[in-house]
Amino acid sequence: MKTEFKFSNLLGTVYGRGNLVFTPDGNSLLSPVGNRVSVFNLTKNTSYTLPFAHRRNITHLDLTSNGQLLLTIDEDGRAILTLFPRRISIYHFSFKGPVSALAFSPSGRHFAAGVGKRIQAWKTPRTPGTDAAGELEFAPFVLHRDYGGHFDEVRHLSWSGDSRFFISSSRDLTARLWSLDPEADFEPTVLSGHRQQVRAAWFSANQELIYTVSEDGALFRWEFVSRSAQQEADEEMTDPDDEERWRIVKKDFFMQNAKLKCAAFNPVTSLLTVCFASGLFSIYELPSFSNIHSLSMASSPISAVSINKSGEWLALGSAKTGQLLVWEHTSESNILKQSSHLDTMTTLSYSPDSTRIITGSDDGLIKIWDIASGFHIATFTEHGSAVTGSAYSKRGNVLFTSSLDGSIRAWDMLRYRNFRTFTAPTRLSFACLAIDPSAEVVCAASHDSFDIHLWSVQTGALLDQLSGHEGPISTLAFTPDGRYLISGSWDRTIRVWNVFDRSQSSEALQLTSDLLCVTVSPDSCQIAASTLDGQLTFWNLDTSVQESGFDGRRDVSGGRSLTSRRTAASTPGTKSFNTISYSADGTCLLAAGNSKYVCLYSISTLTLVKKFTVSINLSLDGTQEFLNSAAIMSNGMPRDTIDTEGENSDLEDRIDRSLPGVNRGKDATSRTITPAVRVTSAQFAPTGRSFCVASTEGLLVYSLDNTGMEDFDPFDLDIDVTPQNIKAMLSVAEPEYLKALVMSFRLNDKSLIQQVYESIPPTSTPLVIRELPRVYLPRLLRFLGEQLEATPHLEFHLLWVTELIGVHGRYIKEHQGEFVSELRAVLKGVEGVGKTVRTLSERNGFEIDFLTMRNKATGVKALENGHTGEENAMLLDGDEASADSEEAGDWMGVE
Repeated sequence: MKTEFKFSNLLGTVYGRGNLVFTPDGNSLLSPVGNRVSVFNLTKNTSYTLPFAHRRNITHLDLTSNGQLLLTIDEDGRAILTLFPRRISIYHFSFKGPVSALAFSPSGRHFAAGVGKRIQAWKTPRTPGTDAAGELEFAPFVLHRDYGGHFDEVRHLSWSGDSRFFISSSRDLTARLWSLDPEADFEPTVLSGHRQQVRAAWFSANQELIYTVSEDGALFRWEFVSRSAQQEADEEMTDPDDEERWRIVKKDFFMQNAKLKCAAFNPVTSLLTVCFASGLFSIYELPSFSNIHSLSMASSPISAVSINKSGEWLALGSAKTGQLLVWEHTSESNILKQSSHLDTMTTLSYSPDSTRIITGSDDGLIKIWDIASGFHIATFTEHGSAVTGSAYSKRGNVLFTSSLDGSIRAWDMLRYRNFRTFTAPTRLSFACLAIDPSAEVVCAASHDSFDIHLWSVQTGALLDQLSGHEGPISTLAFTPDGRYLISGSWDRTIRVWNVFDRSQSSEALQLTSDLLCVTVSPDSCQIAASTLDGQLTFWNLDTSVQESGFDGRRDVSGGRSLTSRRTAASTPGTKSFNTISYSADGTCLLAAGNSKYVCLYSISTLTLVKKFTVSINLSLDGTQEFLNSAAIMSNGMPRDTIDTEGENSDLEDRIDRSLPGVNRGKDATSRTITPAVRVTSAQFAPTGRSFCVASTEGLLVYSLDNTGMEDFDPFDLDIDVTPQNIKAMLSVAEPEYLKALVMSFRLNDKSLIQQVYESIPPTSTPLVIRELPRVYLPRLLRFLGEQLEATPHLEFHLLWVTELIGVHGRYIKEHQGEFVSELRAVLKGVEGVGKTVRTLSERNGFEIDFLTMRNKATGVKALENGHTGEENAMLLDGDEASADSEEAGDWMGVE
């Protein structure tokens, strides 16, 4: 089996903290998710995650005006410069301190960053090839100017349209106007008058007005004007240099009881969007201050807001609920509405066709995620407590879930509804479940009772209770052939049940420690078991004899918690596998536990093939191998154990400034523990091309397929294999289709492969397939599976599939283990084509029936009135014309 899995996408979470940024075309949205960045394409309804990762959570990001360079900054002030179209990080840089504001100039030549009380203006790094020599700079980040004057932290930066000036907003209740370069007759200006910290400030489109908003909901409009006649009359002495300056000409107030959290302004449309801690956001038109809309996103505070360049779409993010909303104010409709789980994900399961992932969480929610788009398409909220297990039926039309609320629920995945609920005679909190391949029997077990409960899916009746375990049951699994039920318990035994036999006998397999997880191989011949002491054992299901086993404690252990007094290798609680899963071909085993590592083992050799690191985010506990002794406080505890980002919204409210030993005035329920990195569930996709991991960071998808534009994986490449030579072979009088196809596969450029593939005429297809070397069969099958789903050339693709199976079918059957994932991809594409054609045929049949019945009804009516066939046709045309005229007469809007 191939093991070159790479990080593909991050699901399960859509927004963490920080600002939101639209791309210059306004069609995509960039959202910080922990220490990564997710990109949501709003026109194609797809999403992907950039491959780089910070060492801390991202707090600020921004794009250049041409959309080429992306700058992301984390909590410690470390920045990564990325070539956004290619998704490649090209430079790492540190600002030597936390950054509180970031903004690129409209020209894209400079960017400003607020570092504490100071502001730094930097030159934007040049992209490769822009200079005459086409060389990279040695130091891409060059400091242009350093500004000082604020007495507190800078919170917001905004540039003028000509990129000559910018405004900074600070917690010191002021906003200041700066120039990028020294300007004649210009001095930095202080805009003061607010009673609370200034959240943001902007220029108008003509740069003659400045708007500032403060946390108390005050909007000030500033103009560069002279003193009024009344002021000049009251004052005897007037300074001639102070005749004209920026003055407040109008004050408006939003009149909300909640604090203003964030705001955004679009100079093109003069629309201002303000968001409050109550979850309310309002849109105002300036300078008239007319309220256009006032809506509520959620009951939690809105953390970030952004407006696209055209001013049509608003992006809103809530860090507390992990919710992301893109709203179009003109049509008053949602373009995108996504939300994360409110708590840790506990279970996941793939659909049989590997197109969707089901996740359950401690918050009681069940979410369905579409792998192709990266969006969640449905949420089930019926469970009243944490979801502990989930399983798909073999056909994929029914989903079963278990919960601590004591219920097993069956969900119709076609209509997205709960059609059956199973409960035990006594109240139990179910911890695991399993469904037989025929989807006729569902079983579940609990930590409270040592029995296994079996229900009939058809009737919902309790069929039986299996007794035999002497401890809480931790895991259940049916064999793929449906013969046996496997159960594992904390009594250190595995029991194999023949539930469909009259005797319902069971055989116990003794282990050395408490059992955590059990899984069955795809051929139903082997059992893999994980125990609390870190051992992985493999048992023959037919003979009930242990075949092999090994110790995985050294592989899975790693990562030291902040409060631990031991080294990372000796940290307790991280030396066992909580979840294990077989690959689709049964040659590899995926294992993970309460650590940052996911291990992939080869079953035949019992060796560690590859180890994946789930997260390098130091904002999570358990990701670092060594602790920083300089961060140890006088009481011996690390400084990072003080959580300054708890439930309160403002930094000054989060920091505990109470004296030691004082109990009054403190919130006993305030959060003081950082989340720890761990893996709760891991599973291979049925196709074998990917696997998914449910962790603290989210739902991580690792895949063998090249999903990013940065991927370039040539195969057997030499100097003659170039795109120019391949295209030249197709343009000659007698094209060499086979040679061009083989060379495109060796170059492994998807666009080039598709160009060569579509240029081969159907008459030459049998000859090309007959002469194709067998080493390229997996690549061609995988390519055909992708083309069946992506392009509309159905007959052309099916011709290739038919010829390929007819010519190389015997070889593929003899080596079916090597072609499992490729054949499933082709089968998935063929089934999709069949479903599309069947749906279209049924729709056309219904339309034909409707038109036929209408003609018959019109003909009968005409005969009753004494009309002939020609008159009948004229009558029908007249009816349609009159109907059209009536519809045209009723319509009063603008087309």
